[in-house]
Amino acid sequence: MPPHASRPRYLAEGPRVAIRHFRLDDGDEFTARVRESGDLHRPWLFPPDTAAAYAAYARARIESPDCEPLLVCEREAGGAIAGYININNIVRGGFLSGTLGYGAFAHAAGRGLMGEGLGLVLRHAFGPLGLHRLEANIQPLNTASIALVRRAGFRLEGFSPALVFVDGAWRDHERWAITADG
Repeated sequence: MPPHASRPRYLAEGPRVAIRHFRLDDGDEFTARVRESGDLHRPWLFPPDTAAAYAAYARARIESPDCEPLLVCEREAGGAIAGYININNIVRGGFLSGTLGYGAFAHAAGRGLMGEGLGLVLRHAFGPLGLHRLEANIQPLNTASIALVRRAGFRLEGFSPALVFVDGAWRDHERWAITADG
């Protein structure tokens, strides 16, 4: 981190990771991690891999009142970005719900960092954000993603054909959800 940059404020901390909001100046590290993680992400995810794409992606999420853009950072690695978990499509009122979008970076995959980060996000969502329900829509063959939410206590609620446009086609997804009361 440059000497003039302010240290990011963590929203929650666990033994190995902490979560914090996206910042526009995270672009260089975020896009480098994305480029290193292409084999891990494809064909499920296509996060921004250039400075311009990251700036547009991050700005849209940072400025949206319907999104809580969060980075999972490794505490012992000086806050290095291990992955991201966005709470998207937040609806208030009687619904109090959001939809998760997330991805680990290759250097962090298989180390349990995203599981710990997801636990922190759940506490943040059901605590300070005041949400009641979170949903994750996952392509059926994305076994790593399904295992992540299953370990966190999400339950399978259904199957939606052609739910999300990914990689040039409408893809089927399983709907996994968790509520504040379990």
